[in-house]
Amino acid sequence: MNAVFGKVYSNYYDALYGDKDYDRECDFIEEAFMKYSSVRPIRVLDVGCGTGRHLIPLAKRGYDLVGIDKSESMVRIAEDNIRRLRLSSKVHVSDILDFSFDSKFDACICMFAVLNYILETEDLVKALVNIRRNLRHDALSIFDVWYGPAVLSIKPSAKVKVVEKGGIKIIRTVVPELDTFKHVQKSNYYLIAIKDGTVVDEAREVHTLRYLFPQELTHYLGEARFEVVRFCEFPYLNRPPSENTWNVAVVAKTI
Repeated sequence: MNAVFGKVYSNYYDALYGDKDYDRECDFIEEAFMKYSSVRPIRVLDVGCGTGRHLIPLAKRGYDLVGIDKSESMVRIAEDNIRRLRLSSKVHVSDILDFSFDSKFDACICMFAVLNYILETEDLVKALVNIRRNLRHDALSIFDVWYGPAVLSIKPSAKVKVVEKGGIKIIRTVVPELDTFKHVQKSNYYLIAIKDGTVVDEAREVHTLRYLFPQELTHYLGEARFEVVRFCEFPYLNRPPSENTWNVAVVAKTI
């Protein structure tokens, strides 16, 4: 997987995504739990938990959350957020390919394109097999991913995002490179943080993501002993994906 979300980028991550509707996405997760789980999940694994932006709202709703993320910087921020809110959730620095817990989980979430960061097919299957290994039989897993047909239809474009928080102006640019043969998009990020007219932080990161197609993802999930129960536009459980749906959700059960 890519070496991304270093210390500087991680420090500004929550500010950059302050406009993302995490509560609505957690509503979607709960809706999927209610519709497709045979029993209400209690112990939930959050793979690629980042700073805890899905984990924390779900913990507040009564779920027992454990999160993992490869980025130590993101996990440290998640720990601070959890401690500040006096929640009992736990987060760990772990790799999706080889993490392991002593007891199994009732459900798993893997949000915000985490699977798309796995570029090699062998590693993608290995990650799904490892997630499956840590889940109970008939457990639900929810992933949201970049949808290949939409990526090819819409095409990525260069963007600039400017946000302010705590007297600091954060400017992030992204210049994309699309490789249709390898099914990947390389996003070249440049971030600067300015306070009182002075640049106080700067970071460059390259995020390479592999966009996925429904038939291949269904196949890989099947290899890992999952059954797909729903493909939909994210975060709308009853809306089928289209060529205008950059993000789709996949709901699958362990078999």
